[in-house]
Amino acid sequence: MRRQLPVYLVLAFGLSWLVALPIWLGAGLGSPAAKGLAAIMMFTPTAGVLGVWALSRAPWRRWAAETGLTLGERKGRTGRYVLAAWLGVPLLIAVSAGLSTAVGLFPLDLDRFSLFAAALEAQGVQPPANPGPALYLQIAVAVLVGPVLNAVPSLGEEWGWRGWLLPRLSSTYGAFGGLALSGAIWGLWHAPLTLLGYNYPSIGSWAALQFIGFCVLAGIAIGWLRLRTGSVWPCVVAHGSLNAVLPAVLLLGDAAAPPDTTLAGLTGLVGWVPLALLCVFLLRRLPARTPEPVG
Repeated sequence: MRRQLPVYLVLAFGLSWLVALPIWLGAGLGSPAAKGLAAIMMFTPTAGVLGVWALSRAPWRRWAAETGLTLGERKGRTGRYVLAAWLGVPLLIAVSAGLSTAVGLFPLDLDRFSLFAAALEAQGVQPPANPGPALYLQIAVAVLVGPVLNAVPSLGEEWGWRGWLLPRLSSTYGAFGGLALSGAIWGLWHAPLTLLGYNYPSIGSWAALQFIGFCVLAGIAIGWLRLRTGSVWPCVVAHGSLNAVLPAVLLLGDAAAPPDTTLAGLTGLVGWVPLALLCVFLLRRLPARTPEPVG
């Protein structure tokens, strides 16, 4: 069993660097291939889980249940948390956006939607005369079906971080320790991209450090769902919603003063405030139980 954690980490981290290698060799984050490579990276934690499963020789049904691929012991409760994640993540993103606007870090352009128009032009698409309805439709689609559209790549990560790794760490370090440590490892795993400024282009390679901080907080909130339900599916929904809704909401900004994501939005320092408050609420008011680690 002691060999399983190193095997998992070597596969998850090693394959992620291998996938991202073309970006480092000259393609860059702005290349057309970068988005596809980033999506492929999301499956490397699953490769780690499969590698450990091959090492353990555990029966597949037991392995799938203990790594959260089922709906847990109480399917109805898991369904309620799936719905809570589906609606709660967009609400959290909206609160962080509103807070960023209130402190002057996220100027909105609800007249010309200039940032959205600029994004369309950068993609070679002629923006409509009134881009507003198109952007609102994009946000609505992201909220309503984003978790479904992103379900497969989100599962690629969540089965590893929250499905397999979190229970193993929690059994050793307790629920809070496992949540925080798995979140930090999750953030560090993004280094092939964040060292190039991914998510925080204004601070360059320091983005890797800031994103670890965000992932600790987000990992506590998302991981709590796993410990509470015994299933990864609420985590998959939360992760998929985050990836779909956050970029769409940021397009409400002003092209003349685009938001600095280091400070604004859910991943920025301002957004850490409501996210941290949510983590405190979940940990103090609704304590999570720790599932047995699979071995």
